[in-house]
Amino acid sequence: MRTAVIGAGAWGTALTRLIYMSDGEVCLWGRDRDSLVALESTGKNERYLPGIDLPVGIPTQSNLAQAVEGAECIILAVPSNAFRDITARLKQFNGVVVSVTKGIEFDTGLTMSGIVDENMPLAQVVALSGPTLAEEVCRDMPTAAVSASKCSEAAEVVQRLFHRPSFRVYTSKDPIGVELGGALKNVIAIAAGASAGLGFGDNSKAALVTRAIAEIRRLGLACGAKPETFSGLGGLGDLTVTCFSSLSRNYQFGKRIGRGEKLKDILATSVSAIEGFPTSRSAWNLARTRKVDTPIIDEVYSMLHKDKDLRQALLDLTTRSSKAED
Repeated sequence: MRTAVIGAGAWGTALTRLIYMSDGEVCLWGRDRDSLVALESTGKNERYLPGIDLPVGIPTQSNLAQAVEGAECIILAVPSNAFRDITARLKQFNGVVVSVTKGIEFDTGLTMSGIVDENMPLAQVVALSGPTLAEEVCRDMPTAAVSASKCSEAAEVVQRLFHRPSFRVYTSKDPIGVELGGALKNVIAIAAGASAGLGFGDNSKAALVTRAIAEIRRLGLACGAKPETFSGLGGLGDLTVTCFSSLSRNYQFGKRIGRGEKLKDILATSVSAIEGFPTSRSAWNLARTRKVDTPIIDEVYSMLHKDKDLRQALLDLTTRSSKAED
């Protein structure tokens, strides 16, 4: 199967490596031709994967049309704010499309698969998610992911494409649940990082994550997801690693906020997209639309988009009225 990976960031590069190392036919597309040439000739992607040795000779392409020519599978690994534009340029593609981008569109409330459905109506769309930090995947540290699609055959195609001893892939028929779990966990990871930046310990973080999974599940169910999905790899698995790992960009973003750095300075110096930042606004809006109570998401939104003081946000969260655990 010829595969085109669209997006030469950390995760797109890591997935390209997995296919290439399995002798798959793959091409990696990115906008920066010089970086692609360096990757192909030296096995280095120093901007997004510093210190990681990649195979020399990975095929790359900076022309989108040429990158997808003849492809049977396209993997979309571009930031969420570029997702609609890229998919609109691929509207005639009729193979398997794999979204690995984790986000929610503000105006429509759509996940990335929803955007694919609109812009690429001939494609079979799959969401691939789970506790999959790019750096660890590139070092062949064992993990697992979930391939989710309304089309079982398409999910199984993606399972076969990536499954190996160090990267086990399971299938799911609940793409909306898997995608919402993957998008919303980035918002919670910002809160977890802010907690660490303030000097709080693991008790605080564990309590936050536990309450967050209940919040994510509530919003997911209101959007038509299955409850069991949020106990799986695309829910609890992804949430846990993103909220506890120092490799998580969203966690580090929140940690810098907790230490008192200015939001605009953090955004200006971030190499990769901090998906939890726009997603916090989209998630807040989606929760209002669906009339779902999301106190953690609400406070992260207020902190990032309404200039609410971090300590006041924490106080408002911890002084909410008592209730039963759900």
